[in-house]
Amino acid sequence: MNDKGQLDGFDVEVAKGIAKYIGVEAQFVTPSWDIITSGRWEGRWDLAMGHMTPTAARAKLFDFPAAYIYSKSVLAVHKDSNATKPSDLDGKVIGAAAGSSEESYAKHTLELYNAPPVKYQFTPGEVKSYDSGSASMDDLRLADGVRLDGIVTDNLSTDAALKAGYRFKGVGEPLVTAPSVIPVLHGDKEFSEKVATAVKSMKDDRTLSKLSIKWYGSDQTVAN
Repeated sequence: MNDKGQLDGFDVEVAKGIAKYIGVEAQFVTPSWDIITSGRWEGRWDLAMGHMTPTAARAKLFDFPAAYIYSKSVLAVHKDSNATKPSDLDGKVIGAAAGSSEESYAKHTLELYNAPPVKYQFTPGEVKSYDSGSASMDDLRLADGVRLDGIVTDNLSTDAALKAGYRFKGVGEPLVTAPSVIPVLHGDKEFSEKVATAVKSMKDDRTLSKLSIKWYGSDQTVAN
């Protein structure tokens, strides 16, 4: 939220850019992530912004007209944790956002769309699901092992938490790196094509890159 009480950020600006290209005005609603990924949109919104990882299960519900940024799923712990590698979290309590690919990774059920099988680097004893990634971070920041021993989240969220003063540290290399996509429900080929063309235009004129640098300090729109 910006100082005017309005939604703001990379995804918001990308959505506005897509709407402008199509010739409409963007309006925003904020359902929980598990509702978005359920596919039960009931006409309440037309597309979702939120760094969605394309999975085989989601492909049954959605078209993925455009990839617009790359995300890395990472394992983070409290700074007081003795963990130095993912396997140190075997049998531990791990938090993740409900309906997220990070939750699927922690539960060993993640199957990426049109990609090689995922390699799991640790096996939690319990996975706690939260309405949002920020809620899991709030529990982890209390202290090591009070409610959580670690969280699986995306690297950009972890970076933002560190900048905000959260006493976290990453463990090992990224668990999964994948493109993030904009999902739309099956059945509207014309709309999917408009979204795809809009995003391509924003890539071609480097609008996406500039927005990534503005909000994240680096260009996350290319694989690296």
